[in-house]
Amino acid sequence: MSKTLIIFGFHAIQAQLDAAPEGFVRVLTLNNRADQRMSHLTNQFSQLGIPITQAHKPQLDKLSKNQSHQGIVAEILLPTLPNQDALINFVSGLEHSALILLLDSIQDPRNLGACLRSANAAGVDCVVINKDGSAPINALVHKTSAGALNQLKLFQVTNLARTIKALQQENIWVVGLDGASSTSIYQLDLTTPTALIMGAEGKGLRRLSKQSCDQLVLIPMQGNVESLNVSVATGISLFEASRQRLT
Repeated sequence: MSKTLIIFGFHAIQAQLDAAPEGFVRVLTLNNRADQRMSHLTNQFSQLGIPITQAHKPQLDKLSKNQSHQGIVAEILLPTLPNQDALINFVSGLEHSALILLLDSIQDPRNLGACLRSANAAGVDCVVINKDGSAPINALVHKTSAGALNQLKLFQVTNLARTIKALQQENIWVVGLDGASSTSIYQLDLTTPTALIMGAEGKGLRRLSKQSCDQLVLIPMQGNVESLNVSVATGISLFEASRQRLT
């Protein structure tokens, strides 16, 4: 049986509507809200034949776990994420220089969502997460990604080190971000087929992931902080790759 996910708020629900309207199981709206913004959204549901149920605020608060829902909550089908075999088939079919993001055990759903948002903005071909140790795809990831979750090619693998080796066999250069490296990411040619791998909050890359990389680089910093938040580091790294490719 397919898993479902509760999402809420205008932006998250509009993003789902635009990307996969067939995924809606049910939609609930606040019984006393009928402003223009709500009407615009409910009209789209009506045109698609998706039923809407009116609900009282306590019910919406409970479904959203007291998060800011703006008077609209929906239950959606959560698609099964494709695995390593599907990833390799996808990568082997690319006709341009691949840009892939690997996320090694990102456990904070806000960070995971923010990484997905940066990946979408930077134009990555796909994102890979590991099944065990990573934050589950939940409402907070969906909301923080600001719709990016619906737009990205997202794969889930059981063994990230094995996936790295499989990508290397497809001539993908795997670059790990590691604060102990002596090589700046700005010295690297990121226009070739590349997979950037980011480690977990605080701990960084796991040992096997780090050992499997073709190269380790750092983001040079001038202040007195020791490291950057993983979602910030992801954005900097991906947009450096995007900048090189655009120029």
